[in-house]
Amino acid sequence: MNRIVIALLATALFLPGAAFAQFGQAAPVEVDQARLVAMAPTMQVAGTVLSRSDAFLSAEVEGRLLEIAEVGERFAADDVLARIEDTRLQLRAEELEAEISSVQARLKFLDAELARYQSLAESNLASRTQIDQTRSERDVAQSGLRVARSRLAQVADQIERTRIRAPFPGVVAQRLVQAGERVATGTQIMRIYNPNDLEVVARAPLSYYRFVQTGDELAVRVGEDVIPAPLRTLVSQGTEQSHVFELRLTMQENLPVGQAVRVTIPTADVREVLAVPRDALVLRGDGASVYVIDAENTARRVSVAVGIGSENMIEVRGAIQPGDRVVIRGNERLRAGQEVQVIEGGAEPAASA
Repeated sequence: MNRIVIALLATALFLPGAAFAQFGQAAPVEVDQARLVAMAPTMQVAGTVLSRSDAFLSAEVEGRLLEIAEVGERFAADDVLARIEDTRLQLRAEELEAEISSVQARLKFLDAELARYQSLAESNLASRTQIDQTRSERDVAQSGLRVARSRLAQVADQIERTRIRAPFPGVVAQRLVQAGERVATGTQIMRIYNPNDLEVVARAPLSYYRFVQTGDELAVRVGEDVIPAPLRTLVSQGTEQSHVFELRLTMQENLPVGQAVRVTIPTADVREVLAVPRDALVLRGDGASVYVIDAENTARRVSVAVGIGSENMIEVRGAIQPGDRVVIRGNERLRAGQEVQVIEGGAEPAASA
């Protein structure tokens, strides 16, 4: 006999709400509160995850491409990603270095000559003309030395530009030429981007421009996940053909560049509404309703009209007040006037003797 009673009690714990009422037991439910929240109607617009650091690197000198980084290769800022042949420039640099040495030697000779003529002039053994001519030749040699050094610096700069360096850390996304090809000045070599410096770019109808502001935190939906992202900037791009504005949101999550997302934006001013969790709604043939739990833990069914929603909360209008306890779990089988047992976190109610 005891075994039969225990079996019946164990079975009752797993019966739906109607069965609990039949056995005279309270149905276990989870509850939340109806509350006043600031909310606005929203819409979702398409967006794309992009890198804020995305660039095409080009050749700055002409020559044959000797090396180029592989697609997918990661690099740090200032790393060499490609190298152009610099043989001709190196030979020109050696030529200018020799020219500088020659000018320096002549300048040293002219300085010595000028000093000697000035010494002889004190004894009237050298004319003023000889001194002026030597000084003039020395000044010309000094100018020639500065010109040669400037030319050498220009060649050194060109040699440095044969090494294409990364302006920021990132990854190689695309190679536009291959090693061995000859490139001209301005030829695009590769595309790179920084996968750790992301933003979401979306476009929305211009009529909603006034409802968003820089700094607002908007919801970005990626599949089933919702990620909050601050609005960094927005720019009106309306034309006669497309009446839209652009939103750019800072993205901290590690998402692939090019990922399609949905951005939720407000379409009207924010207003205070009475809202309940979406799980509190019970949709049946006669409309939407919410079960409210009174002080005696009895369920009362309240018909409601739904309004705007924001993520997990939705506006309701009906005989419901802020602070009312509403059922969010176990409401599918409830009946009006049924006694309930409030549980937390989905815990099973304790079995009564």
